[in-house]
This record gives sequence, structure tokens and C-alpha cells, in this order.
Amino acid sequence: MSRIGKLPISLPSGVQVNVTDKGLVTVKGSKGELSQQIVDPAIKVSLDNGSVVVTRATDQKRHRALHGLYRALINNMVVGVSEGYKHTMEIHGVGFRCANRGQLLELQLGYSHPIFFVVPNEIKLETKMEKGQPPLVTLMGHDKQLIGQVAAKIRSFRAPEPYKGKGIRFAGEAIRRKAGKAAAKK
Repeated sequence: MSRIGKLPISLPSGVQVNVTDKGLVTVKGSKGELSQQIVDPAIKVSLDNGSVVVTRATDQKRHRALHGLYRALINNMVVGVSEGYKHTMEIHGVGFRCANRGQLLELQLGYSHPIFFVVPNEIKLETKMEKGQPPLVTLMGHDKQLIGQVAAKIRSFRAPEPYKGKGIRFAGEAIRRKAGKAAAKK
């Protein structure tokens, strides 16, 4: 049995879960509301004494994989609507800057033009620039998938390069550095 899938999901106070007959799981909490459609009919979701239990009908490899997947997705929804998620990204490079006006993120990343990116309304955007520190872009929200997708898109504007380490990276991310070109020996 799936080690992830068989674990019950305990519900914190203030979180409500609704499961329909068609396989739609809706989670409501203080931060918002999320829903997930369970596509495979072999995966069943049930409520049991203040916790959510995910079960599967057979022991096929595909059902074992989906068992753990749907349990993880539902757990991410429960954590998101109760606590929320936060991604912080650092911008490393001389002259690299960031600013925001509402949901519009403006990045200057060494190109001949600034990059403008509109962040979805479900995500709260903050930028911070302090002297001596790399500029920071912080994304906060309750949907883990959406925050990860937006963070990956922002990172793709200037991914960190291995020689000088310039670019956008997640806070705490270690970049594997390469040695530069060696001088010619005679």
C-alpha cells in the first residue's frame, strides 16, 4: 500500500471539506477555497472523524500512483486554506532591480528593456529592495500549484547561470558554479 496515500489527513479547526458523488473535493478555510476533481473512479475520498481518508479499489500500479498523488493534492489544499504558502525569490546581478504596482511586477534584468509580468489576483505580491541585499520578490497565497507555476515563470525570465551566479533564484537555493575558462599554457 502507498505509504503516502494511506495516511489520513487531519483537518485543522476552521477547515471544512465537502466530497460530492462525482468526485469533486472542495476545501474551505480562512485563507480561501480550493477544489480538486478526482478523475479516476477507483480512488475514493471519504470523511472519517475529522480527517480525510483516500482509498483505492485495486492494487494496480496506476492506482497506487494516483492514490498517493490525490492524497498529496488534498493535503496541499488543506494546508493552503489554513496556513497558506509563501515563495521568496532573490535577484542576483549588478543593476538587476524589481518593483511592483499592485499586481504588476516590473523586472530589470540586464536586458535592453524592462519585463512586465501580471501576477494573478489570487496571489499577493511583495517586492523589497534594501541596500547591500539582493532584491526580493515574495509570492503569498493559498494555492500551492498556482504559486509554484508563477514562481517558475518569473524565474524563467533570467534563470541563474553557473559562471557568475547571476539571475533569479529561490531563497536558499544553491547554484552549482563552474570554473571559468583556463588561460592558455605555452
